[in-house]
Amino acid sequence: MIDLATVKAHLRVEHADEDQLIQSYIEASLSAFEAWTNRTLVASAAELPDPAGNALVISKAIQQGALMLIGHWYANAETVVIGTITADLPMATQALWRPHRWMNI
Repeated sequence: MIDLATVKAHLRVEHADEDQLIQSYIEASLSAFEAWTNRTLVASAAELPDPAGNALVISKAIQQGALMLIGHWYANAETVVIGTITADLPMATQALWRPHRWMNI
């Protein structure tokens, strides 16, 4: 859903040494989106299932939130960064993803 070339451009990575790591960040970020929003992502070229339920076509805002989260993970390889305030998700990612949260009532 988010191609490796797009992510590498966002990270400003020009070598292929970390392609596997970056690909795992792509997959993990989309999984984090689905878990955090209680949604199921569908590729933009695919059709939504009928009924759509909690399925959602990936949007530019969702992609940008994923890119920001991947950038955060790429820059901070450890769970805890000394000398900073920690958070579950970068605030910008939350701002981009919050409108897509699915609530079962």
